[in-house]
Amino acid sequence: MDTDHTAAENPWGLERLLDVGELAAYLGVPVSTVYDWRTRGLGPRAYRFGKHLKFAVSDVRVWVEQQRDPGPSSPTGGR
Repeated sequence: MDTDHTAAENPWGLERLLDVGELAAYLGVPVSTVYDWRTRGLGPRAYRFGKHLKFAVSDVRVWVEQQRDPGPSSPTGGR
């Protein structure tokens, strides 16, 4: 998910948007999983342009960080 684009590649200064296929490929999941997350309100925020969904790279980064597993909790008590 490379976001370092030159001004020549992005003359409008807008953030890059990923389509469903690009997001699925980046996450290593089937496209159907992305759509399933959307219907269940679990996926990253998206923009809708007609029938097309687009995901801002910054929204994907925030969502990915929110999915981070906190890891095993440290044991408490005298076990």
